Parts: sequence; C-alpha cells; structure tokens
Amino acid sequence: MSNPRSAFLAAAQQRGYIHQCTDTGGLDARLAELNAKGGPLVAYVGYDCTADSLHIGNLMSIMLLRLFQRTGNKPIVLMGGGTTKIGDPSGKDEARQLLSDAQIAENMAGIRTVFANFLQFGDGPTDAAMVNNADWLDELRYIPFLREVGRHFSVNRMLTQESVKLRLEREQPLSFLEFNYLVLQAYDFLELARRLRCEMQMGGSDQWGNIVAGVELARRSDGKTLFGLTTPLVTTASGAKMGKTAQGAIWLNAERLPPFEYWQFWRNTEDTDVGRFLRLFTELPLPEIERLEQLRDAEINEAKKVLATEATALAHGRAAAEEAAEAARAAFAGPARGGLTAKAVLTLTLHVPSEELKGGIPAFRLFARAGLAKSNSEARNLIKGRGAYVNNAVVSAELQPISLADLTEEGLIKLSAGRTHHVFVRPD
Repeated sequence: MSNPRSAFLAAAQQRGYIHQCTDTGGLDARLAELNAKGGPLVAYVGYDCTADSLHIGNLMSIMLLRLFQRTGNKPIVLMGGGTTKIGDPSGKDEARQLLSDAQIAENMAGIRTVFANFLQFGDGPTDAAMVNNADWLDELRYIPFLREVGRHFSVNRMLTQESVKLRLEREQPLSFLEFNYLVLQAYDFLELARRLRCEMQMGGSDQWGNIVAGVELARRSDGKTLFGLTTPLVTTASGAKMGKTAQGAIWLNAERLPPFEYWQFWRNTEDTDVGRFLRLFTELPLPEIERLEQLRDAEINEAKKVLATEATALAHGRAAAEEAAEAARAAFAGPARGGLTAKAVLTLTLHVPSEELKGGIPAFRLFARAGLAKSNSEARNLIKGRGAYVNNAVVSAELQPISLADLTEEGLIKLSAGRTHHVFVRPD
C-alpha cells in the first residue's frame, strides 16, 4: 500500500513489519478515523505458554505491539492459558507435549515479565492490557459452543489449512484435540471483540489461517468487521531461521539468557542483515539506520555494536545494555590472557564442574560441548585450521588440555572460534 494515512501502518510498512493484511485499505481508514478523533484502535497478539520465557522468534510481534502503542493505539497481550492446553499444530510435525495447569501457570508468570520492558501497562486509553483466554475457554459448555460457534466452520475448509494439510500429506497423526485449535483461536478474537472492542489480531505469517478464521467468525456470528495482519518470517541472510543457534534458542528473559549473551547474539549478526535488523528490532530513526547500513568492511562492526546495544536496551533496559557493551569491549579487546577486566563480565554460557576441569578436558571436546563446533570432528578441524583460541591464544593441538590452570584472574576461561564467536567457561 502506498502512502498510508495512519501513523501505525506508515511506520510498519517503512520498517518491514507487514507481510499480509486482510483489508489494508479498510484498516488504514479505520485507524485514521479513530486516531483523528483521539481514540485508539485495539489490537492483540496471542502467546501460548509452552515455556517460561518467550524467545527471539516472538520478538517481531512484540515490536509490532510496541509500535502500535507508540502510534496512539491500545495493545492487548493475550496469554494462552486455555489454548496451551490444546497445542497449536502450526509448523509442527507432531503434537506438543501436554502441560499441567501448574506448568502453564508457571510459564505464564515467566512470560509476563518480558512485556514489562516493551509495553506501558495501565488503565489509560492507550495503555496495554494483558488477559488470559482461560477466563472464557475454561468455562465453555461443549454442546452450546458447537451450536453457537462450530456451525460457522467448514471441515472442508479446515482441511485446507497449511498446518492440517502438511500433517495429512506426510501421514503424520493429527489429533482431534489439535484440530480444534483453529476454532478456539478464532473464538478468542470474537471474545476480545465483544469484551474489549478489539478490532485487529496480529501475528506471525504461520498464523494467517487462524487469524482469517477469526475475522470470518466475527462477520458471520456478530456482523462485525475485524482485521488481521501478519509479519514476515525472519530468516538470516544465510537462510537460517532467526534465533536458531548452536547454543539453542535466544530467550528474552534474563534468567534464561543473560543480557551479555543477548548482546553478543546481535553483535554476531551477518553483515547483510544489519540494516534490516536495525529497522525491525530497534527504534533508531530511519535516516540513522540508512547511514549505518552504508558502512563497509571493518566499519560495519560499529553498526553491529549499535544494533546489539539498542536491541538489548529494549529487552533488558539501557543500563544492562551499556554494561554488556562495556563487558564485550573489555573481554574481547584485552591482552592475550583474555582481557576480562570489566566487572560486568559476570555472564557465562557454559558451566563445567571443577572436578572435570581439574584433570583437564581435551580442547576439541570442550569446544564442541560449548557449541562453538557442531561436532567433535568439526572441532578438530577448527583447531587444525588454527581457528580455535583459549584466552585469545591459538589452540595448538586437538588434545591440548583445558583446565583450571587456564583460568584468568577473574575465574573464567574464554573460548573463541575465530574472532567473533565466544563462550565463557566458569567452573562450578
């Protein structure tokens, strides 16, 4: 859409947040109408409680909610206390593990903390709200629900859903429980429209079918006009899915992944992804982003540091971001023994029992264990190619023991694969 009138769609389009929209022109007109009167549009994103933290794969939708609020609208964070009991089949080859009510409640508590850094909650017209779909899903009566809601869904149409079709094509089991997920998510949208005047659902591109189902349910059931908007799937320039690393998921909770390691993830962004990620995951002005993405060769590292610091500031606060940046400077720009002089270097990736380190661990084994190589053989090749370092010194042999004798004065051992991938080891 060229030149949207609404501030939200204009900014979302400029930064690359929009993949699909059910009615872009209608949504733009509705936003412009409400915002001109000083009233917000209400929109939501849903998050199932499958872990005690969200991860970087959820970050695009969180940034979109933040932009939505900053442009004068009201975001709703929908916690899937009810739908987590079912399990979304989208993008899955098999059913998710069923969690107990206690596990779901614990996960929900952890997820809630993520949003405190991104959204302003309160009772004002544009303040964010957090609701739990268990409040209405847990109270549903089966027969009345089938009569009121189920009659609006065609099984023929549901079978064409990507999540369902892929399972059937691959002859992988799809339980009746999972088959109901689309209906329940659609019903969530209808309930939020009734309860909180919510007019839009946003989510990742894999949620398109579920979102459209909610738009159609509201039209058929209540005669309401609702909107759906999805974000694109984010992959790196090399084609990898965003946030998938050898070390595992990039979590948004500091308890799962401390700010220093979060900063390092962004610092290791591929050169060609820097401009795109600055648009999506920071709030730097576009002219400044355009300047940074023009940097080349060694200078691009300065843009990566800006990306790392700005992204970390949003997730963990400005103080934690600056501390992580200073820790990285001290750790990676220091003398041969590692340069770990900053007090901020408190965050480590790998904990190893002291007894193991006391006797020494062959270098190739420890590098593979730290995730700096995908296998022992890859670690051996890294060492043979003189690309492995301990405390900034080249590892000379595959069997070179790494032990307590390698500890720096700060009680750490720094492992490096090349000059950009690092893991700190702390003895327990």
